Amino acid sequence: MSSKVASDPAHHLESSFVAKPPSDVSDEKYVNEKTTEAPYIAPLGAPLEDKTNLPFWKRFRRTKVDPDAIATQESSLDLDRSNLSQANTDNFLPDLGLNTNDYNLGNALFRGSFLIAELPSQLISKRLGPDRWIPIQMCAWSILAASQFWLTGKTSFLLCRVFLGFLQGGFIPDVILYLSYFYTKYELPLRLAIFWVSNHFCDIVSSFLATGLLKMRGVAGKEGWRWLFLIEGIFTLIIGIITFFLLPASPTQTKTYYRPHGWFTEREEIIMVNRIIRDDPGKGGMHNRQALSPRMLWKSFTDWDLWPIYLIGLTNQMPIEPPQTYLTLTLRNLGFDTTESNLLAVPPVVLGIFNLLLLTIISEVIHNRSFVAMIQNVWALPLLVALLFFSKESNQWAQYAVSALLVAFPLAHAIHASWASRNAGSVRTRTVATAGYNMMVQLSRIISAQIYRDDDKPYYYRGNRVLIGIAVWNIALYFFTYAYYRWRNHQRDKVWKAMTSQEQAEY
Repeated sequence: MSSKVASDPAHHLESSFVAKPPSDVSDEKYVNEKTTEAPYIAPLGAPLEDKTNLPFWKRFRRTKVDPDAIATQESSLDLDRSNLSQANTDNFLPDLGLNTNDYNLGNALFRGSFLIAELPSQLISKRLGPDRWIPIQMCAWSILAASQFWLTGKTSFLLCRVFLGFLQGGFIPDVILYLSYFYTKYELPLRLAIFWVSNHFCDIVSSFLATGLLKMRGVAGKEGWRWLFLIEGIFTLIIGIITFFLLPASPTQTKTYYRPHGWFTEREEIIMVNRIIRDDPGKGGMHNRQALSPRMLWKSFTDWDLWPIYLIGLTNQMPIEPPQTYLTLTLRNLGFDTTESNLLAVPPVVLGIFNLLLLTIISEVIHNRSFVAMIQNVWALPLLVALLFFSKESNQWAQYAVSALLVAFPLAHAIHASWASRNAGSVRTRTVATAGYNMMVQLSRIISAQIYRDDDKPYYYRGNRVLIGIAVWNIALYFFTYAYYRWRNHQRDKVWKAMTSQEQAEY
């Protein structure tokens, strides 16, 4: 695939972004990449469209069948992760004899198994191909999610959380790796933003579904939350089965017996291959079903230039996670009933969709990640401070407004995930980098699940003080990351400029 393109691997870097060289080279040869026009002219007169200098909105043009639409459809599987929060509004914990600490433990076990499964799932995906592994994952966890209909108590609840985490772990980095086969680094952020927007959209849909399904309490003598798990699990299983027939292996492998004409013509395939490889020559270094060796895995893991992004993934979402997880319980504590709590959870999700898209677009328009992504914590900080001043005498709608605005934060996840992907200089590194970042995110959720404790409810003053400290730390971490990447880019500029013209051409 890479033999189709000739390109000069030097690329001017923005100050808050470090890109890897296009091939596996030693640290001493890491230099600035500079993109020039590729001298190769594709067959059939196909133009090589370079979108790097186009306005942002012109980069977002859809092909006749866009793979990110399929990824958006898959992300509706967020139903099986979010419905536990809605089950809480139907006395889920009392029905099973659980308390807040048991709920926290279940979430921690889920995140722990999710984290452990991230990298193994990526390795399996790299060997089988994400087009095969993603639908297998979807079907497996849908069956288990539906089986929560038969939960009996603490033990069954905790076991289900553990196995759900194992089955769902790796899904997000698998999708990121899959989309990177179709899009350049300039196009991937918005596609990932759409992916997470679809998760938000599922939160909205699931809130309305829960409003109706939870009213089934008493049907066949069962609680409403049991029907919620069963029906939504069956629905997502159907989506998983359909997905087996939707995902092509790569842009040049879209034809199959049930899709005889494929998605693209030969000319379109040539254009896609040229523009993707020219944007990142490293994508031509491995087959999409080629496994990673232990040596390749270790080499990718010890790429220290990716660790600032990993550190951001570890703490960035902590200030948001507990208030978001406990939103429905908070609304019940404020005196809202089950239906009102689920419906009141919708407006912050809608606002969050707008904020997510806006933040991602701003990042690409001004070509900056560090300071734009920092807005998420700047948004959260004053709202967390406001939570410290609420009490029993406070107006319930004022408390709802602050909690809703906090949950409607501008999510920087798409920026971070694409940042890790674009900073990876090869397919093997990208495989590990996407898993590594998401592992850190899951670890942060394990930690954050223990911040709100049963002896601190209902206002969680102690927990909110901890969240305020973490938000301040995150803001400082973004400044450090910006300075570090500026320094690394400066180092690579010096190495590049010290090379002769012949050395630059050979490199």
